[in-house]
Amino acid sequence: MEKLALATNVRITYNGKSMETKHKTYNHNDSFDRIDGILDESDTSFPEVNEIPARDKLTYKNGYYVNCSALFVDIRDSSELPNKHLRPTLAKIYRSYISEVVAIMNGNSDCSEIRIEGDCVSGIYNTPKMKQIDGMFSDAARISSLIKVLNCKYKKRDITEIEVGIGMDYGRALMIKSGYNGSGLNEIVWMGDVVNGASNLCGNANKGYENEVIFASNVIYSNLNEDNKALLSKNHNHDCYHGNVINNAMEEWYKENCKAQA
Repeated sequence: MEKLALATNVRITYNGKSMETKHKTYNHNDSFDRIDGILDESDTSFPEVNEIPARDKLTYKNGYYVNCSALFVDIRDSSELPNKHLRPTLAKIYRSYISEVVAIMNGNSDCSEIRIEGDCVSGIYNTPKMKQIDGMFSDAARISSLIKVLNCKYKKRDITEIEVGIGMDYGRALMIKSGYNGSGLNEIVWMGDVVNGASNLCGNANKGYENEVIFASNVIYSNLNEDNKALLSKNHNHDCYHGNVINNAMEEWYKENCKAQA
């Protein structure tokens, strides 16, 4: 019988980033000193900026308050999918969905950070100019059209179709480097109203009687160009704007290849 090797290292996943590191004996005195070092940091090490700084500007002793935008995408009723498909099919659903949502966000040079948490994909966008908010809005439209195409391909393979909600917001976020100093395990953490706002809008979009896929905050709406504003309408229940917006080129592909089976 083949002998199995015992793990000598530990794998830690932090905010979606996974790495293997060596075990290090815990020393409570070192731990308490690290806590003091963090809590005694100067409050002046967190300047306000209007553009997202380079990641290498961050240390364990500073941070930035950044005005930026956030885009969240999440599958509706994803907890029901395991009841409908075996694990290999579930893997195909999540991989195809996550892969291409990430590809859309990654194709925008203003997207500075992409997160994957379960079936939620989020992006932090550098948007000091109004046209950059329009660019993020275009990404949301592409994602909306992508879901239609994915469902077309799923249907051909007898795979359950999915629905998503998309939320967008603009505001202030705290950007810090966090992790275990000296371990090599660290990640950028984003906190603040803009992240919470986009997440909440995403959570309310395309749910129940709300069948509009895209929810945009009032500040996002006010900074869109007139053509994009015309694609949204006021949602008084959630004090935002909503709409079912698509990408024209992707919609043409859908019509040519999927309309007949819909």
